[in-house]
Amino acid sequence: MTISAHTTPNRRAIIPALQVQLASTAEQVLASQRLRYNIFALEQGARLASGHEGIDQDEYDAFCEHIIVSVVETGEVVGSTRILTHGAAQQADGFYSETEFDLGQLLPHLSARTIEIGRTCIHPHFRNGAGIGMLWSGLAQFMIQHQVEYLFGCASVSLADQGAQALAIMQEARSTHLSPDTMRVTPRLPLTSSVTAVQAHMPPLLKAYLKLGAWVAGEPCIDPDFNVADLFILLDMRNLNTRYHQHFMQSSVGSPRTKAGLLQAA
Repeated sequence: MTISAHTTPNRRAIIPALQVQLASTAEQVLASQRLRYNIFALEQGARLASGHEGIDQDEYDAFCEHIIVSVVETGEVVGSTRILTHGAAQQADGFYSETEFDLGQLLPHLSARTIEIGRTCIHPHFRNGAGIGMLWSGLAQFMIQHQVEYLFGCASVSLADQGAQALAIMQEARSTHLSPDTMRVTPRLPLTSSVTAVQAHMPPLLKAYLKLGAWVAGEPCIDPDFNVADLFILLDMRNLNTRYHQHFMQSSVGSPRTKAGLLQAA
């Protein structure tokens, strides 16, 4: 029913076996929303409209597929991301990213086999690579099964330094990872700052996107509720770095259980 993998023990602790699947019950979605609250609100200080309930929930959740990573032995959800397909976005009156960016120039260039991912988070104890690796394995299987051609979403950079890192990262992206002119978005609340870091330090999630072959498709947008600058990330599957992709897929490709699990939960 799920992709499973035993993570490698290290000197400090033995990390339990993990599994990844599409959430198939309301309880699993709720567990994902609780994890998101713990990471975004309690750890990072985001202001959430649903925070008084101890969860991170918005109007897009009901239209999304939720990929969750959990501990095999206990069922505890330790990683999650959500997927909004092109068809579901039409029912939701748009993509979440459209609340931050004007996608008017970009969307006509994308096919109906486009997905948006968001709200990606990993429990602190599983940020050694195992959690994000399992999450990407599940996402990759979803993309293969649904023949996804484009993936996009927002990668966040903290504004605790008044935007210095975000601007440094954007400066680096302009030279090596910027999308073609015809496939750009425009931030609704652009980041402006007179402070720029000397050296860019890519957050792990953003670094993973770029290694997979993704573009940064426009200037950063401020998200005041999360106190971050969001960079719009676009991946054309024709540009996928197959070597890096294989790194995430090695534990799941060719496994009948992988496909059955995700398809049955969809």
